[in-house]
Amino acid sequence: MASMSPCPVPPEQRPQEEFQQLCTSWFFTWPTESQQGLDKALLISWFGILPLTVLVASGSWTLRNDPPRLLAAGAVAAFVLPMLLLVRQWLGWSYVHKRLLAEQVEYEESGWYDGQVWEKPLAWRERDMLMARHEVRPILGRLARAMAWTAGLMLVGGSLCQAL
Repeated sequence: MASMSPCPVPPEQRPQEEFQQLCTSWFFTWPTESQQGLDKALLISWFGILPLTVLVASGSWTLRNDPPRLLAAGAVAAFVLPMLLLVRQWLGWSYVHKRLLAEQVEYEESGWYDGQVWEKPLAWRERDMLMARHEVRPILGRLARAMAWTAGLMLVGGSLCQAL
């Protein structure tokens, strides 16, 4: 029986190890602590890209002579970077979430794409399920809220650009 044998999955490909790798990554730790920490990092990225987006928007003849619309267009365009960062974080955390919830672990034994599957023992499944529910799911919730706010701000900003 495969579940009684020792774990053949290389340590770096085990779901819990993948979770730990994300938790120690500078980029992926943004949503781990609180919504405020994530919001602060996203706001910094937005302010960081804002001068560039305003500069690009100033290339438009119609916007060049209308400073309020120029700033509004640059501000809306600057939301693209935080949204891309959120999507990348969502992909990483949802991948680990899926691996933690799975009853089997897919892995590469030699690195030559020789896909293997190992069934997790019951104790591993229970531990992984708890980790997925109580540690990863709140992170995904924070990311979902941040993506909704960012998309909403982009829509409202786009509407304001049209109204100005």
